[in-house]
Amino acid sequence: MTLHETLPQKPADPRLTGIIKLACLAVGGQGGGVLTGWIEDMARANGYVAQATSVAGVAQRTGATVYYLEMAPAGAGMPVFSLMPAAGDVDIMIAAEMMEAGRSIIRGFVTPDRTTLIASTHRALAVSEKMAPGDGIASSAEVIAAAEIAARRFIAADFDALAIRNGSVISASLFGALAGSGALPFPREAFEAAIRASGKGVEGSLRAFAAAYEVAQKPPAGAPPAPPAPAVPVARGPARLMAEWQLLEARVAALPAPAAEMALPGLRKVVEFQDLAYGAEYLARVEAVLARDSAAQGHQLTREAAKYIANAMAYDDVIRVADLKTRAARFDRIRGEMRVKDGNLMHLTEFMHPRAEEIAGMLPAAMGARVEASPKWMARLDRWFNRGRRLRTDTLRAFLMLHLLGGMKGWRRRTLRHRQEVAHLEAWLATALGHLPRYDLAVEVIRCRRLVKGYSDTHARGLSKFDRVMGGIALVAGREDAADWARRLREAALKDEEGKALDGALETIRSFV
Repeated sequence: MTLHETLPQKPADPRLTGIIKLACLAVGGQGGGVLTGWIEDMARANGYVAQATSVAGVAQRTGATVYYLEMAPAGAGMPVFSLMPAAGDVDIMIAAEMMEAGRSIIRGFVTPDRTTLIASTHRALAVSEKMAPGDGIASSAEVIAAAEIAARRFIAADFDALAIRNGSVISASLFGALAGSGALPFPREAFEAAIRASGKGVEGSLRAFAAAYEVAQKPPAGAPPAPPAPAVPVARGPARLMAEWQLLEARVAALPAPAAEMALPGLRKVVEFQDLAYGAEYLARVEAVLARDSAAQGHQLTREAAKYIANAMAYDDVIRVADLKTRAARFDRIRGEMRVKDGNLMHLTEFMHPRAEEIAGMLPAAMGARVEASPKWMARLDRWFNRGRRLRTDTLRAFLMLHLLGGMKGWRRRTLRHRQEVAHLEAWLATALGHLPRYDLAVEVIRCRRLVKGYSDTHARGLSKFDRVMGGIALVAGREDAADWARRLREAALKDEEGKALDGALETIRSFV
């Protein structure tokens, strides 16, 4: 008799003869505890003994709570249940977000011989993704590819959007997907009875449950449908202003097609930021770049300039931040995200922490420059203003204060901050065009404006990185591979907030120049 014949064989179906082991990874607000409670109550109501545990994750989306449940048929003695999942020993894994599915695979909870993986494809970005100066969003496609290999069965859909469409939360749709998967030995009616027994949000939960059940039973074939294209804003206003806007649109239409495609949204952005005259200034700058561009290169330089000039002109100052915080669309978005129902009151607290630089930047340009050059005055402004303030914008006083501040667009052009931004913009463009006829290098320098973004400390860090990248480009400008080095420096600056990757790239350049 061979060795493998003497060893006990793993049951073919742990749902029937062994302990069923289910884990769920969910972040705050996704109802992981509710979902686990439904499963536990359902198991006990159908003749199973069950135990559920949870280990809380870290706040601010740096970790998910791990919910773990084991169940077994009653009547064969009291089994000894584990408190936590073990690698290679999970029958059902539920991930309430795409990256949590990836983490479950990395931790070995998902295996091709036994695990049914149910995952929502939507994203709730982690802190590490939000902190990256560039595009730090992890690839969902890579997780899906790994899941298709790692899991015995993989069920994926945007269960969050499905729940919202049905007036519920993701815990209900994940419960429906679990029922539809057939991974548990209970009929659909048992799942629905658990929802009804909870007595809270029953109708909406049952609708979300039913929709997800159908998705799990009949997963969509082929690639998921592409999201709808965002609606193009329609300009409205008095006849005189509309006539001026149409003249600006005509100037955009006269640009080469690749540049016009980018210049039109850029024009909308700067006009919305300031006014029509500001939009005319934007187009004048784009047209100046076009005069130095080459049709043989597909007008790539003008296209990139149209994008980044608009970003540079629509900078984030105190006026802009206050304006955005008091817009009706923002309140509507927050109400939707928080699922505020009619008749409910929403309290909204804004955290304001202006630095001395922001206060000086709001002063008239000449006065602000004198204040900024005076350590004594900057220390005073820092002492007076640089402390955290919490403003309840659902109250009249706080809302009016921000609303009035956000309405000071007419004052913006007189401020020190505006003069500084214009000077920086002109210097950047002059540097980029100064590299012509090195076309590829000029394009890369234009793209470096991506490093400057945000407000307050974020803006200051971006400016610092921009200056260091431009200094590094100046060191290699005479080399044939200067454009490649410019791209490497920019990408290094976007990798981490501290700038460690950029430090390494600059050290490499200094080693051979």
